[in-house]
Amino acid sequence: MVAFALNHMTVARASYADLVRLAASLGCVGIEVRNDLPQPLFDGMDPAEAGRMARDAGLRLLAVAEVKRFNDWSDARRAEALALIRIARAAGAEAVSLIPRNDNLGMGNGERQANLRVALRDLKPMLDDHGLVGLVEPLGFEICALRHKAEAVDALTALDAAGTFRLVHDTFHHHLAHGGPLFPGHTGIVHVSGVTDPDLGVAEMGDAHRVLVDERDRLGNVAQIAALAAAGYAGPVSFECFAPSVHAAADPAGDLRTSMDFIRSRLTARAA
Repeated sequence: MVAFALNHMTVARASYADLVRLAASLGCVGIEVRNDLPQPLFDGMDPAEAGRMARDAGLRLLAVAEVKRFNDWSDARRAEALALIRIARAAGAEAVSLIPRNDNLGMGNGERQANLRVALRDLKPMLDDHGLVGLVEPLGFEICALRHKAEAVDALTALDAAGTFRLVHDTFHHHLAHGGPLFPGHTGIVHVSGVTDPDLGVAEMGDAHRVLVDERDRLGNVAQIAALAAAGYAGPVSFECFAPSVHAAADPAGDLRTSMDFIRSRLTARAA
């Protein structure tokens, strides 16, 4: 059975309370919240109260997102990260999300790896002190300074930090990065979304094209989830859709339930 979760981006117009209600009604194991939506994080609610609301609904607060450009480390970035870590701790969250720079800078071989290690080395004690995991999310875009999961795993291994950090396996970004090793043992969460536009080249795919997964999906979501599960991954599979059409859906609960049923049915068929 797939342990589905819901990232607030998928229902970006929903309040935090509505996100909690929706996720609970769909049988999700947890939610991810974000600081990059128009509304304030937790709608301005006290983090401890927001965390209780999720737990009272039977949900895990899987992650608070996000520290942007974390591998462009500086004193300002450190302060930003610490502030988010403290909020996540107060809310009883399990992790904070770490998003690499995506501006075609810091791209040199050797430069990328060094910048990544500097950031992870400084983040590790901050996370450990607060009992949190750092979710590192490689982005498959060609202009991203952390495009491949193997580079992240190399850094975590070198720093002996695999217990503090986990990877995000994002099916969209994995496809854009042309696949590669899965690293299920290092994976903390899976993000799913689909691309259905038949006319897009891979290099043309962007966040605005990320919709719910259905039979038209071009990213191989079902195959990726099945491969991760076969390799031992049993963690959350969280819907993270950025497309305006998804945000404007008249029946988000029905649409999500349909996508969940599709994924479950295709996984069952593959296993038969």
